[in-house]
Amino acid sequence: MSDKFRGVCCAASTPVREDLSVDLDKLAGHCKRLLEDGCHGIALLGSTGEANSFSMAERMSILDGVVRAGVPAERLLPGTGVCALPDTIALTKHALSLGVTRVVMLPPFYYKTLSDQALIDSYSHVFDHVADSRLKVILYHIPPISQIAITDGVIEGLLKKYATTVAGVKDSSGDFEHMKGLAQHFPQLSILAGADPMMKPLLEVGGAGCITATSNIAARYLRTVFDGFAKPDAKDAVEKAQACILAQRTISNHFTQIPTIKAMVGYRYGDASWGRVRHPFIALTEAQRLELGALLGDPAAGFVKARK
Repeated sequence: MSDKFRGVCCAASTPVREDLSVDLDKLAGHCKRLLEDGCHGIALLGSTGEANSFSMAERMSILDGVVRAGVPAERLLPGTGVCALPDTIALTKHALSLGVTRVVMLPPFYYKTLSDQALIDSYSHVFDHVADSRLKVILYHIPPISQIAITDGVIEGLLKKYATTVAGVKDSSGDFEHMKGLAQHFPQLSILAGADPMMKPLLEVGGAGCITATSNIAARYLRTVFDGFAKPDAKDAVEKAQACILAQRTISNHFTQIPTIKAMVGYRYGDASWGRVRHPFIALTEAQRLELGALLGDPAAGFVKARK
């Protein structure tokens, strides 16, 4: 594809107020800062963004609010895949109505042991009912959570009919050999790593970039790696940035990842309210926050607070 997407994308966290409603102003500000950090795109309403804890109306209002606040629609890759296909269709049409043409789409994930044909039929139903030539879909492969695999057979089956719609795969399997295989078998697609440290080795075998959680804090380091991984004169800078990425990813997994990422963003902005989470998650305790702060204070983590 001539418009193959490449770049660093942040799976953005979603800030909430004390009543757990979405803080749209804070979210829009975070998105703008991520673009300043070097992100090529922002993947709203993914796993890190707690998408499955928000209603359809809330998800639409989030996208409306961010675009209205001036975040460019062409830089957004919202998640639109849910269990009920009519809702996936509605969310995808809504994104397109705002000028957002790239979306990340989970398969319907409640029922397990689905055949390749079942997934091909499900995605085909969505694509046919959206019926918009602008649509570019990043298929979301996250079997540790969804328990549904987007196999090579599914991708091949969809490409036969929807070669201009299927644009890539976000691979959050944690299996680098699987990511490498996708990049080799489907060079026309954007294969995006779902784990920050895996972006560099994936780029080296033909991958297109990443959509990751720790980029909420580490986007500048990821951009350094993206820009310099193939440049001999950037080797030292890339190695230092990769070390910072690995350190921050390790810290993000010290406690439950999503509440920890939000607390890390809070440390970045000096705003503890970022630590609030939607149910069923539980925010870090004060003791955990202090422990996290001590880890972030380690120079080896490469943590740098935002400029005032």
